[in-house]
Amino acid sequence: MADGLTFRFAEEADAGTILSFIKALAEYEKLADQVVATEELLREWIFQKGKAEVLFAVKDGREIGFALFFHNFSTFLGRAGLYLEDLFILPEYRGRGYGRRFLSQLARIAVERGCGRMEWYCLDWNKPSIAFYRSLKAVPLDEWTTYRLTGNTLEELAKQAD
Repeated sequence: MADGLTFRFAEEADAGTILSFIKALAEYEKLADQVVATEELLREWIFQKGKAEVLFAVKDGREIGFALFFHNFSTFLGRAGLYLEDLFILPEYRGRGYGRRFLSQLARIAVERGCGRMEWYCLDWNKPSIAFYRSLKAVPLDEWTTYRLTGNTLEELAKQAD
């Protein structure tokens, strides 16, 4: 493209860069105290176990944004979807259309892989992102509530499987 923005998939050697983006995103979301990921965990789960993929946006040889995604499955559609866990662009590169380009690239990947949909979450207070997603004609699923089990609660329920 004329603006020099390109995309590349992360490799195992990029674990440190991925972690730095995760930490920057957590700072933005006011959740930095919740980050327990390490480079070793990222190498294991993303690259060795293949549980997620990372796409970088690159400008002038520098990674300026990242998207971490994986495939989920829709029983109703009978095929996989692309679930976007995180998308983050460094603050000094925002407002240039790179977010739209990033989501377009992810949509292309989803379509090329035959996915039936692309989904993600957005924090309710993140009004700029909500406005941006709506400008793309993304539809909020207000009728759904997210539930989560973690830590001891997850372990306690797992023990009940015996």
